[in-house]
Amino acid sequence: MTAAVLENELSPRAHHLPAVGAVLVTTALLAGLPALGQQAGLLVAVGAVQVALVAAWVVATGIRGFLGSLALGLAAAAGADAALLLPGRARLDSLLVVLGLAFLAAVVHQMVRPAPRRYLVASLAGVVLLICSVCALSVLLTVGRLDGGLELATTAVLVVGGALVVGHLVDLVLPRPQIAHGVPRGLLGVVLAVLAGIGIAVLRQGAGSLLDALTAIASGTVLGAVAALTGLGASYVVSERAQRRWALAVVQAVLPLAAAAPAAYALALYAGT
Repeated sequence: MTAAVLENELSPRAHHLPAVGAVLVTTALLAGLPALGQQAGLLVAVGAVQVALVAAWVVATGIRGFLGSLALGLAAAAGADAALLLPGRARLDSLLVVLGLAFLAAVVHQMVRPAPRRYLVASLAGVVLLICSVCALSVLLTVGRLDGGLELATTAVLVVGGALVVGHLVDLVLPRPQIAHGVPRGLLGVVLAVLAGIGIAVLRQGAGSLLDALTAIASGTVLGAVAALTGLGASYVVSERAQRRWALAVVQAVLPLAAAAPAAYALALYAGT
């Protein structure tokens, strides 16, 4: 058993470098398209990232009910995007309707699977987490609708992307002190990832008052910490399921962005008060 596990383990290069590439592509997409097409560009970028996450998550985690899980993830993404773009005001209230209906559909989907219904609880949990993640990504659309929102969304994406890249590169070289056995991630990488997020946020803020600098530091700390910790969690998934590298790299890149999007919205509201 031990030999089989070791044989299936990814090397540090295979664990980190594909993820770095996926982060760079995702960050360029989410930061670049809004600069070219404003709100429409942000919608296209978020939609593309949501589709990538749905496909990657279903493949990487091996959820039972493959086609149904794909359909649920894509429907939740489309519903969340529409719910957050159609109202006149930039609010998240309508997202609750999408989450509630998607959760009910996920339960029904797992119940009607052909017998024997193996791994039903695990598959239901995986689908629910996918639904929450794609809906969270939609929150970037609401951030983009706030005053100065496109710049705020771009800053959040750059902070998360920079934190993830730094974390992976540090852990590629020195994953110490190791956080968990079998997972090539260290505490040093987490700390430096957060510091990278702070640095990017301060650079994006530019020259300003002391209050502006403190706000940028706080935002960078929050977003960098969310990205670093969620990226660490994604590495647990990679270490457990090491056979599908493209899908796992996408999960490592996009899942932290999904976790950071609601935090970016909260920070944007705070900055606007």
